[in-house]
Amino acid sequence: MTATPEVGRWDALVAERARGEVGDGIASVLAFLGIPDLISFAGGFPDPETFPRERVSTLFQELATSGEATAFQYAPTRGLAGLLDALAARLETEQGRRPADDELLITSGAIEALELVAKSFLDPGDLVVVEGPTYLGSIQAFRGFEATLVAVGMDEHGLDVDDLERRLAGGLRPKLVYSIPDHQNPAGVSLAAERRTLLVALAQHYGFLIVEDVAYRELSFSDESLPSLWSLAPDVVVQTGTMSKTFFPGVRLGWAVGPADISARLVSAKQNTDQCAGALGQRLFEESVRRGWIDEQLVASRALYQRKCERMLAALERWMPDGADWTRPEGGFFSWLTLPHGADSVDIARRAAERGVGIVPGTLFFPDGRGDDTVRLSYSMVSEPRIDDGIERLAALVPA
Repeated sequence: MTATPEVGRWDALVAERARGEVGDGIASVLAFLGIPDLISFAGGFPDPETFPRERVSTLFQELATSGEATAFQYAPTRGLAGLLDALAARLETEQGRRPADDELLITSGAIEALELVAKSFLDPGDLVVVEGPTYLGSIQAFRGFEATLVAVGMDEHGLDVDDLERRLAGGLRPKLVYSIPDHQNPAGVSLAAERRTLLVALAQHYGFLIVEDVAYRELSFSDESLPSLWSLAPDVVVQTGTMSKTFFPGVRLGWAVGPADISARLVSAKQNTDQCAGALGQRLFEESVRRGWIDEQLVASRALYQRKCERMLAALERWMPDGADWTRPEGGFFSWLTLPHGADSVDIARRAAERGVGIVPGTLFFPDGRGDDTVRLSYSMVSEPRIDDGIERLAALVPA
């Protein structure tokens, strides 16, 4: 006889840090993947067209038949030496600074890097400043360690660093400031050069640690890039990155680079999470870097995402009513839609799903419940011919 589960039986035993919405937000976005025929602007997923299937198959065959054991064994917690060397060289080429051996580690995606930083630095009640809006995963990672989150606003030039400076002068004392300076998720904007300089100066003056997320940095639509925060001030910045957007997410690889003493703490924290990132994925990515395949893949990926972005922006211009506004990305996966006064993004998201369109209401990207008049639109995975249809259906639900 099968017992009927008791609803809420274990609720009283659940840790405080795991209660409420912690962990639920990303799951709700991922759930859109299972809805057939949905035109989804919801998840920030790379287009499968960019996945290097044939090359990965070739590499796997080489690794499997060569007798190499490294790819199929546990890896050192910090990462395989070959990938650490290849990634350090890549950071030097792309950002102008090569990390020392004790400054860099390989993680299981950027989200684990955030988790390791939170685990290493945050006590209950500690203050973390995030951008408003910000990456949903960061809210979950920091709240998972019972931090108090304060959102500082953004505009078309990224985080309002002047406002942050005023708050710091008024007594705000965060342990961490989390920023996505390039093609931000979810807003699609980039931090202006002068604001980058001021932000790292504030960190050096007030003693907080900047956590810089560069998930979309390599997906710029132009060849120009601004200096990373880590390259400007490696003494006060931990940079986290991911291979999910530039290689493919199935390998779950990322990195963290920062001061050696901080890196050592992250390695120690990782030993009590997953012990090491998967060696097979590390070897696949290393070989793809050394053979120049990643750079070739990036050229194609950037062109694809630029076409999709331009098509979505044109559709928004064509179909959205007066009073709506949106950001105009120069890279990455997202545009941020601000609805006309009085519109409710949660209600529109529900009705859009009924009409076969997936969107994410802006409330998920603020730690304080704001954003009910905003929507994140991702153009990365929706097929190009369906973008126009999807935006037209969505616009029909937006009040003029």
